[in-house]
Amino acid sequence: MLLGAIEAGGTKFVCGIGDENGNIIERTSFPTTTPDEVLEQVVKFFRDKDIKALGIGSFGPIDLDRTSETFGYITSTPKLQWANINLVGAIKKEFPIPIGFDTDVNAAALGEMKWGAAKGLNSCIYMTIGTGIGVGAISEGHLVHGLIHPEMGHMLVRRHPEDSFAGNCPYHKDCLEGMASGPAIEKRWGKKGQELEKNEKVWDLEAYYIAQGIANLILVLSPKKIIIGGRVAKQKQLFPLIHQNVQALLNGYVRHEVVLENIADYIVPPGLGDNAGLCGAIGLAYEAFLENNQK
Repeated sequence: MLLGAIEAGGTKFVCGIGDENGNIIERTSFPTTTPDEVLEQVVKFFRDKDIKALGIGSFGPIDLDRTSETFGYITSTPKLQWANINLVGAIKKEFPIPIGFDTDVNAAALGEMKWGAAKGLNSCIYMTIGTGIGVGAISEGHLVHGLIHPEMGHMLVRRHPEDSFAGNCPYHKDCLEGMASGPAIEKRWGKKGQELEKNEKVWDLEAYYIAQGIANLILVLSPKKIIIGGRVAKQKQLFPLIHQNVQALLNGYVRHEVVLENIADYIVPPGLGDNAGLCGAIGLAYEAFLENNQK
């Protein structure tokens, strides 16, 4: 069975064709410019592909309430050209097939649970650290939504006593995203993260903030696996520092061997690498297909 997948990111859209086993057969990508330009390319890619369902993991905030008049919309995004765009409706108009829709990070969490680092588990967290910080969550086998959907990348963190950086978030200044995203690194240090690889102070500070976010997520959701992806997380020296900081913050309170003794197997990079989001969108498509056939 052929399934369509869209990883709709704030920087680029990735479109792919896959099957119900998470295999990617074909893919393409293009920059996230205007909605008209992007949607034209999306339609062109999927036309005549004979897909049976489509999954979309999108940047947000988005409306996931199926009873809402704006279900399927990108809503109050800082990317102003995309604010209040009916993403699902525009694609459904061209492809009247089942469409699964969720946040890009929830899609990545789903991909990792089905075929990646969290395979065989019923809960996980997927955190991406790049242009922003986003977190997707699966708890007891279900994608976590809620009032709108979690925005865990904007959780508040304690400031490092030696850090005078104001923070880069336009809404909250020194939230997790404001202190530890890729743009925050660049604004604080005057260089991109990849140019600072050998500067230990950069990554000590980065791990200090990321670990706070991770510790909070462990205490709130108690996930069975934590996966950290995104461009910033490709700095492999980060993971040991995050592990040390998380253990120090929890201070033995969460008494489970994976936290106390095997944390390197608990907080890990994506098993699917850069394909987590696209594979997750395939998973959303397959779930939409199954749901439609059960009606």
